[in-house]
Amino acid sequence: MMRVFVSIRPSPDALDHLASALDEVRSRTGLSLRWGDAAQWHLTLAFRPHLPDGAVDGALASLAEVAARHEPMDLQLSGAGTFSSRTLWIGVGGEVDRLGALMSEQLLGEEDRERRRAHLTVARVSARAPRARRRRSRWDPPQPDPTQVMLADAVHALSVYRGPMWRTDEIELVTSRLGQGRSGGPLHEVLGAVPLGG
Repeated sequence: MMRVFVSIRPSPDALDHLASALDEVRSRTGLSLRWGDAAQWHLTLAFRPHLPDGAVDGALASLAEVAARHEPMDLQLSGAGTFSSRTLWIGVGGEVDRLGALMSEQLLGEEDRERRRAHLTVARVSARAPRARRRRSRWDPPQPDPTQVMLADAVHALSVYRGPMWRTDEIELVTSRLGQGRSGGPLHEVLGAVPLGG
């Protein structure tokens, strides 16, 4: 079994622009956030945690059929948000109606799990992140969680971010192996790419 996802890889210019925009945010977070490997940044469209090893060819064939029904689109990295108060992501702008139509399909069959929104994960809360101090007594005011403050500040700083447009003409099927990438992060390997619009 393997963990797989369907993704769009932004253009090199879009990724370089985002990396520059993140420099200042990164410098203010210290050890609170564990930043992802920029070489593996992608827009996640759908996720399936258990694809049988022998099912890759079939998954790619099905994905190609879906992709053929959707035209290429112009996209840009845009805005930011969090999932579960632990994951910092960058959103997407541009021809989002076309992207939404693509994402409404069953890209990886019925076990498809990623339906929230297309996003590019840039950081996760680190295990070494500082914790909120305990109250000494019930009369002491609660202390804000420094990690949540850091995440909120990062989202605020990146909420106005708009990267350069790029033309998306293919989607990828990628496997994700947890703990095997740089600094103990996931290792992503492209299993195949299929063109949009046939």
